[in-house]
Amino acid sequence: MTITQLKYVLAVAEHKNFTKASQHTFVTQPTLSMQIQKLEDELDILIFDRSRKPIELTPVGQKIVQQAKSIVNEAERMQDIVDQEKGFIGGEFKLGIIPTIMPTLLPMFLKNFTNKYPKVQLKIEELTTEDIVTRLQDGHLDAAIAATPLLEDKVKERVLYYEPFVGYVPQGHPLFEKKKLKVDDLDIDDLLLLEDGHCFRDGVLNLCKNKGAGSQDSFTLESGSFETLIKLSHEGLGMTLLPYLHAAELNENQKIQLRYFEEPSPAREVSLVYHKSELKMQIINALYDVIAGVIRGTIAFTDVKIISPLK
Repeated sequence: MTITQLKYVLAVAEHKNFTKASQHTFVTQPTLSMQIQKLEDELDILIFDRSRKPIELTPVGQKIVQQAKSIVNEAERMQDIVDQEKGFIGGEFKLGIIPTIMPTLLPMFLKNFTNKYPKVQLKIEELTTEDIVTRLQDGHLDAAIAATPLLEDKVKERVLYYEPFVGYVPQGHPLFEKKKLKVDDLDIDDLLLLEDGHCFRDGVLNLCKNKGAGSQDSFTLESGSFETLIKLSHEGLGMTLLPYLHAAELNENQKIQLRYFEEPSPAREVSLVYHKSELKMQIINALYDVIAGVIRGTIAFTDVKIISPLK
């Protein structure tokens, strides 16, 4: 049994196809098939049911795959130990970021990080929270930036900052004359929301639900971007809520419509999340330090109330 064989098994389990698995592991399909066959012969079991299309794991194969993930992770930890001993910060690092954080936070830290750690090859992908959790657990992400808490046993969370919710209230709206908003001011039938799948939407719904304001079923108008929500708001279709960093980037005319909440401000907790196996911790720590450094001068709120992103 070899680590390479186990990696081939994991690739086939993921792609459910020997040809696709061979392409992703950069070997020929006959080589990959032969190595998996050798492993099955050694263990005297079938890992895959090849009669199914797509290929499926056998019951014992499912257990083998779970154990293979642990073994491959531990094998990769050996290189981590060596890198940390040498003080080396480099190599490929796969980072996921949720859509409501990516446009504002990424430009703030990316250049600083790449200049400081040129040997790290960052591979960044915009992903939903659900996809982030799945990929972290499967070993397809090294870390991610998401709204927390996630309450996942296999995922560790390290808080980066707390980002307040900000009201965007157009002129002519009943709340426009207010200098500060209260959570009780919010009318769920008057709030424009992001479409389902965004954790910021779920946070807004939780904010209103906690105060007994309406129900999720009232919403029929939703969008995939804050920019669209702002435009719809100007059309008289309601107000909306924005993350603090997004609100800070609006032009001066748009900022006239912003209304902040009375303290403690409702806010989302934004964290660097990673698998509990703690692989590549030297890069995770470096990433945390750079982001925390650039965000420190931008968000200074301390009196906040954290709103859960979970449905």
